[in-house]
Amino acid sequence: MKIAIVEDDINMRKSLEIALKDEAGFNITTFKNAPEALKKLDDSYDLIVTDINMPKMDGIEFIKALDFPCDIIIMTGNATLGRAVESMRLGVKDFLTKPFEIDDLVEAIKRSAKVREIHESNDYRFEGKDRRTGAEDTRDEKVERRKKGSDRRQKFYGKSPELEKILTLLTKASATEASVMLLGDSGVGKELFAKYIHENSPRYAGPFIAINMAAIPENLLESELFGYEKGAFTDATAMKKGHFEVANKGTLFLDEIGEMPMALQAKILRVLQEREIVRVGGTKPTKIDVRIVSATNANILEQIEDKEFREDLYYRLNTIPVKIPPLRERKEEIVDIAEESLFGICRKNKIDKKVLSDEAKKALLDYDWPGNIRELLSVVERAAILCDGEMITVNDLFLETRKSKKGIKELEIELIEEMLKEEAGDLKATAKALGMSLPNLEKKITKYKIEVD
Repeated sequence: MKIAIVEDDINMRKSLEIALKDEAGFNITTFKNAPEALKKLDDSYDLIVTDINMPKMDGIEFIKALDFPCDIIIMTGNATLGRAVESMRLGVKDFLTKPFEIDDLVEAIKRSAKVREIHESNDYRFEGKDRRTGAEDTRDEKVERRKKGSDRRQKFYGKSPELEKILTLLTKASATEASVMLLGDSGVGKELFAKYIHENSPRYAGPFIAINMAAIPENLLESELFGYEKGAFTDATAMKKGHFEVANKGTLFLDEIGEMPMALQAKILRVLQEREIVRVGGTKPTKIDVRIVSATNANILEQIEDKEFREDLYYRLNTIPVKIPPLRERKEEIVDIAEESLFGICRKNKIDKKVLSDEAKKALLDYDWPGNIRELLSVVERAAILCDGEMITVNDLFLETRKSKKGIKELEIELIEEMLKEEAGDLKATAKALGMSLPNLEKKITKYKIEVD
C-alpha cells in the first residue's frame, strides 16, 4: 500500500515514517509541506495522511488542490466541529486528533483499505461511473466530485434547494454521535438519508442495520432487536444476535418508531442509557457501541400526549430532528431521479436502453406524487418494462389513471373496512390480514372513525 505523509513538524514526520515502515505492506513517502507534495504526488498513491495546520498551504486547501482521487486521513492538534465537517464533505476517511497512538493511525489506514476493497469489488452503486452509459468517469470528473463534496453524496441524483439544506444539516450531524430523527411522509426516502448519515460519519466502515418497526409482529420485535439465547423459547435452537449487536461499531436505523410498543420503548430507553443489551432468555449484559438514527411519519408529540410514546425516549432519539419534505416540494429532483432509476432498471432487467420523452418529463413534473419517491420509482419501473420502443411516452406512465384514483387515505379506509367485513369484525384477524400490528390497526380505526360491528 503506497502511503504519503504530509507533515511540517520534522519530529512528527520522522516518527510516523519510522513507525509505519515497520508495518508489513506499507510503502511510505514523506513531504514537509503541501506545495512539495503537490509537485510529486500522483494517482499511484493509495492513501495520503496529512496535517491540517501547515505553513504555505493548509490541509483543507491541499486536499482541494489534488488533481487525482485518493483516500485521505487528516491529523490535527486542535480539532473543531467545523473542520471535521468540512473534511468529511471532501471525502476524508478519518480525522485523528493529536496526540494519538500509532495503533490508531494503523487501524485507520487498514480500515480505509478494507472499505476501498469492498467498494471496488461491489461496484459501489456505480460510483465513479456515468449511470446512464456505465462508462468510467474521467480523472477530471472524479476530481470535480471531490471539490463539490464527498463522493458518497452521488447517490442523491437530483438537486433542489430543499435537498441541499437537508444534506448540509445531515453532514454536520454525521460528524457527531448525536441521535438524528428523520421526519416525513412515507416514501420520501428516509432510509436513504439514514444511510447518508452513516456513510459520512466516522462509523462509515462499520455496519448499517435497518429495522422497520411496523413490519415485524409485536411479539418478535424484542428478540429481533436484542437477540436471544439458546432455549429462550421453543424454536430457539441456537443463540442469535439481535440488530443492536449486529450493528455494533456502526449505525442502527429504527424506522417507523411510532409503531413501537410501549413495553419495548422502556427497554430501548434503558439500552440507550446503559449502552448494553440483554438477550431474550439471558441474564448477562453485552456492551454495545451503536449510533441510533430513527424515522417516523407519525405525529410523535401527539402520541406523547395520548400516552402512546414515552417523552423521555423521544428526547433521547430527537437530539437533531430533520424534516424531509415530500417530493412535490422538491420538483427539481424528479426528472433526475427518474432518469437515474431508469438506467438502473434497464440494467437490472437486461432490457434495451430507454429514455423519457420531453412530454413524459413534463407529465412527471405536473404530477403531485402522493406516494413520493417510492411511487415515482414504481411508475418508472413499470414504464420501462412495458414500453415497447426506446422512447417512454406520457401514455406509458399511466399518470392520468393514477390522478383519477382515490387518495391514499381514502384507499386505506376502504381497505380496512373491507377486511373488517371479511373477518366479521375480528380486529386481530383483520390486523393479520392487513400485515400490521393490532395496536396500529386500532389507532387507524380511531383516527379514521371507522365503525366496527
